[in-house]
Amino acid sequence: MVTSEHTVLTDRQVEVLELREQGYTQREIADRLGTTDSNVSAVERAARANVEKAQRTLDLVAAIRAPVRFTAPAGESFDDLVDEVYARGDDADVTVAYPRPELYSVLYEELSAHASQNRLETPVEVAVSADGDVTVHVEESAPESETDGETPENSSGDTASQ
Repeated sequence: MVTSEHTVLTDRQVEVLELREQGYTQREIADRLGTTDSNVSAVERAARANVEKAQRTLDLVAAIRAPVRFTAPAGESFDDLVDEVYARGDDADVTVAYPRPELYSVLYEELSAHASQNRLETPVEVAVSADGDVTVHVEESAPESETDGETPENSSGDTASQ
């Protein structure tokens, strides 16, 4: 078994995730570990939330290090957002890794929950890495239980190049 040392996961979370990856059902894992399937479900849900939070943290660090960073304001159209990504990339001598139609499609898919009538409803943090990957972060409110009492910051970290 892989250990959880130096990770955001507990040993039990790693164990459950490994068994799920091997094809075991929650019931089979519960029987194997001497617990209930609802406990296994809770452990798996917490593990996946921890993995997602760690990924958002990595995405945020990558955005912080990116040579191109800007905030697209609420009200900006997707056409203007795509134009701005390319213009800012050009200014920083960074080649965006997507042709225009693909970038538009990826941004729209990532941000559609934060848009109406082809316009952003909320400001969006955009970053373009040195290798041209485009990352977006939208600040959202998360339930208290998901943030452990912390103020939510950049709770959505979606990478356009997954």
